[in-house]
Amino acid sequence: MTKHKLAVIAIGGNSLIIDEKNVTVESQYQAAKKTCEHIADMIEQGWEVAIGHGNGPQVGYILRRSEIAAKTAGMHEVPLDVCGADSQGAIGYAIQQNLQNILYQRGIKKKVVTVITQTLVDRDDPAFKNPTKPIGSFMDEAEAKRRHDEQGWSVVEDAGRGWRRVVASPMPKEIVELETIETILAKRIVTITVGGGGIPVVDPGDGNYQGIAAVVDKDFASSLLARQVKADLFVISTAVEKVAINFGKPDQKWLDKMTLAEAKAYLAEGKHFAKGSMAPKIQAVIWFLEAMPGSKALITNPENLGRALKGETGTWIVNE
Repeated sequence: MTKHKLAVIAIGGNSLIIDEKNVTVESQYQAAKKTCEHIADMIEQGWEVAIGHGNGPQVGYILRRSEIAAKTAGMHEVPLDVCGADSQGAIGYAIQQNLQNILYQRGIKKKVVTVITQTLVDRDDPAFKNPTKPIGSFMDEAEAKRRHDEQGWSVVEDAGRGWRRVVASPMPKEIVELETIETILAKRIVTITVGGGGIPVVDPGDGNYQGIAAVVDKDFASSLLARQVKADLFVISTAVEKVAINFGKPDQKWLDKMTLAEAKAYLAEGKHFAKGSMAPKIQAVIWFLEAMPGSKALITNPENLGRALKGETGTWIVNE
């Protein structure tokens, strides 16, 4: 592996949606450009970079288009694992082209590449027994029952708004393309990988991989990547400038720094970090720091990434 300082950056799929009323491909491309400006700042400071990203909204759009095409034009529906692959290609393309252009404009001779990445999960992961991640469009009860009976979907009624399909969110066990990623990073090429947490695949026992309908948490997958490539820094780029304890309460407190022990204690209390947003990010950081003594992690929003790296803002989590 390269001896240069290496950072893994996890950016959210929602960061590509600036205006929920304007979610065109072009608007997402322009949003990606803004994030890439900040990543380029980091590269300019001497960092080698691997980039993971979310894909929640984008997979939803792909599924919606697939459902409409099936109903109105008799087209085949796209399986969830293939939707994940589609989103990796499209989002990777937007990040890759924007970042390559920005680096060129700044006179930085550096290549950028996207790796369509599979993430191995365990078919016996408890998450498959209790699917909780809603995907796709709302359905009426009759359609939900048909999908359940004919296609084996897990479906739930969603607060009176209709029925939705739910899938498992299993833990990532292995990044299938890890050796390829390591080889690319050793060449000092910016690598976009584990998009959307990676395409979930299972090994049925014969050494082959098969796609499976599931969603892997992108922060968990990026944490696994950071550990396996032995990153010096793990960055989670999110919607807030800093992490807060007692969030939304009168005694809310923004944090400039946390130790690993403090992060564990706050998470264990169960009252500081929301399960669907900040809690998995803190857990991802904890796993990284436990495996990488002497490393650091940073949580901040994209526009403050450059300032945060200079110690001016963001929440730093350190091994002490």
